Amino acid sequence: MNAIQLKAPAKVNFRLDVLRRRPDGYHDLRMIMQRIDLCDEVTIALRDTPGIRVTCGRAGVPDGPGNIAWRAAEALLALSANQSGIDIDIKKKIPVAAGLGGGSSDCASVLLGLNDLLGLKLAPARLMEIGVKLGADVPFFIYRQNAIAGGVGEKLSPVTLPRDIWLVLVNPNIHVSTAWVYQNLQLTSSREENTIPCFYGSIAEVCAVLANDLETVTMGRFPVIGSIKASLSKAGACGALMSGSGPTVFGIFADENAARRACSILKKNDRWFVTVAKTLSD
Repeated sequence: MNAIQLKAPAKVNFRLDVLRRRPDGYHDLRMIMQRIDLCDEVTIALRDTPGIRVTCGRAGVPDGPGNIAWRAAEALLALSANQSGIDIDIKKKIPVAAGLGGGSSDCASVLLGLNDLLGLKLAPARLMEIGVKLGADVPFFIYRQNAIAGGVGEKLSPVTLPRDIWLVLVNPNIHVSTAWVYQNLQLTSSREENTIPCFYGSIAEVCAVLANDLETVTMGRFPVIGSIKASLSKAGACGALMSGSGPTVFGIFADENAARRACSILKKNDRWFVTVAKTLSD
C-alpha cells in the first residue's frame, strides 16, 4: 500500500470551560467534544522522490511547511527508516478558522495514515503525544471517539452522547484567531473543577449543559454571532452555541426534518455558510 484516503471529521464543543491560565501561557480546559459528519478528504501517497508536498487550494490554508499537515508528515518521516517522498492532498469541506477543528483533524488523519503507510506501528497514545505538540485538538481526532477533554485538550475520557443528533451549522464567513480570543479572555479567578456528567441520554440533557466561556469574547468582537444564535432559536433549535473559539454557531434540532427546514430558512442569508450535519457515534 502506497496511498490512502481518509475522511477528517469536524467537531463541535457542547461544553467549553476555561478553568485557569497555566504558567506556560496556555489554558486548562474542560470540554465535551463531539465529532460530526462534515469532513475534509485527505489523500496521502508515498513517492520515490524525497520531500513533502501539501496541496489544498483553499484561501487561508498554506500548502507548505506552514500547514499543520506538513508538520505532521515531517514528524513521522523523522521516525521512519523509509525516506520516501510524501504527497498530501486536502479537499476542504470544513470552513477554515471556524472553531470546528478542521486543521487539527487533517493533521490527525496524516498522523494516522502515515503510521500505516510507513509501517511505524505507533500506538495511539504515542501519536497523541506527537499530535499535541502540533495542535491542542489533534489528540481528540486521534482518539476517534467523542470525549470529555481536560488539560489543553490532551487528557481524554469517553463520554456517552445520544446517537444521530441533527445540527445546523452557520458560519458568517469571517476568520477568528484562536490566539486572539484567548489573549482577550478575562479570567477573574481559577474555576472549580467540578465534574460534569459523562453520560447524556437525551437531546434535552445535552442542551442543558451547553456553555462556552469563549463565546462572550468572540461575540463582543463579532456581534453577528449573537444574531445567528437568535436566528437558530427562532428557526426551532432546541439549543444553540458557538463552537470552540468561533465563529461557527451550531443549533441542535429534534430531528432531520426540523434541521433541514431551519437550514432552508437560514440559507436565505447568502453571506453565511449554512449546512446540516449529523453527529458521529463511537
